[in-house]
Order: sequence, then C-alpha cells, then structure tokens
Amino acid sequence: MFNFLVFLSLLAVGFVFGRLNEAKHFRALLKRERELAHIIVTNTKHIPDGMRSCEFVSGNMVVSVDYFKRIIAGLRGLVGGRINSYTSLVERARREAVVRMKLEAAAQGMTHISNLRIETASVFQNAKTGIGSIEAYAYGTALK
Repeated sequence: MFNFLVFLSLLAVGFVFGRLNEAKHFRALLKRERELAHIIVTNTKHIPDGMRSCEFVSGNMVVSVDYFKRIIAGLRGLVGGRINSYTSLVERARREAVVRMKLEAAAQGMTHISNLRIETASVFQNAKTGIGSIEAYAYGTALK
C-alpha cells in the first residue's frame, strides 16, 4: 500500500510540475512569436518580387515525453481517441522550431521566409517504453 501511495504522490508531483513547465514554455513561445512577427513566413515556393538575397534557414526542437504523458497516452490507447498530452508536445516542438528558424533569419537581416517545411520524428523510440522524444525540424528559404 505504501508503494502505491508513493507512486501516486510522485505521479501528482510530476503532473503539477509538468503542467507548470509546459505553461511557462507556451508563454515564452507566445512572447517570442510576437517579437518575430515582422518576419513573414509562407509555405509557397513563389519568391516575392524585389527580394535581393536568399539563404537557407532552419530550426529544430526536441521535446521529451514525460512519464505522466506516457501513462495518459497508454490509458487513452485502450479506449481510442485524441491524445491531448502528445498533441501539446508536438505543438510546442513545432512552434519552437519555427521560432528558432525565424531567429536565424533575423540574425542574417532577412525579412521573409518562403517555402516553409516542417518535419517531425520520434527520437529514441523503442518497443518497451514507447516514444521517448519528439523532434520538429522547420526549414525554408530566408529572403531580404
């Protein structure tokens, strides 16, 4: 019985601190996205007229799946449906990758990013523990 109470306590602590950390990251992302809103990003291959130079830019982010999310996903897998805990994980990784790509473009003095592409992947996945981490890689052509 004691072991079960310890397990539940650790699960609750992990849940609370995981939520707080995720909320903090989302707030920081929103702030950085607003600061970089002047860089226009499109997924079209068309390059606007008047652009003088172009460079390849990219950004990536790897987010680890915490123990609580893994448990919730396992329970959701029994009954089916949307796994919100993994959805927020992928969203954080994707948005952070785009912000990092925009930062690289801004450092080069670029004003637009064209032909945006985003790739996602599971990192160190195995049959025993499931998904370990999620990576998002954003890349495109930065223009000035």
